[in-house]
Amino acid sequence: MNTPEDTPAALVFKPRTSKWFTLIAFVLVGMGLVSLAATEGPAGLLGAWPLLAVAYGAWWLFWYPTVVVDRTAVTLRNPLATISVPWAALVHVDTKYALQLVTPRRSYSAWAAPAPGVWGTHAGKVEHLTNLPASSYGPGASVRPGDLKHTDSGYAAFLVRSRWESMIDSGELDVDQTDSARVTRRVNWILIVPALVLLGASVASQGTG
Repeated sequence: MNTPEDTPAALVFKPRTSKWFTLIAFVLVGMGLVSLAATEGPAGLLGAWPLLAVAYGAWWLFWYPTVVVDRTAVTLRNPLATISVPWAALVHVDTKYALQLVTPRRSYSAWAAPAPGVWGTHAGKVEHLTNLPASSYGPGASVRPGDLKHTDSGYAAFLVRSRWESMIDSGELDVDQTDSARVTRRVNWILIVPALVLLGASVASQGTG
């Protein structure tokens, strides 16, 4: 039985560019608010709903999405839904278009871990395709561009596969439960509703401007 000291810590993956996109959006929104207050006075801030919608959208689409790897499941925090895939339900990890967790019933993609484009693929080095988990390699020890460890999809897949294979090797994972394990999916209404409110307020403020 694992003690708290033996239990692996949860690993949280965010895309490398998420903080920069979010920061740039927040800086631009801040400059817009200052400019609005300077030109129209404090009352002008009442029409700042589009700027607030941009700030919220940046946080929601860039900063919030994550992949969480812990001892019980892999959790994909996507903008519209949060999906938790128990280890027993996982049968394959794909990276063709993004990190994709494949189960016997369907597959689930991670917003936070898209596969690389042409530039990301060509930026790969030898160290990015060596010492990967065994399931990363295809025929002839080939590696898909989305599995390169310097990419978002590749590094997220590296975290998932490493934990998954470790659990299999240690006997901690009961593969007989694959068909009975259930994925949980929860719609992120607590995030969607504010987005709709801000969008509606933005449209209304433009209509009365």
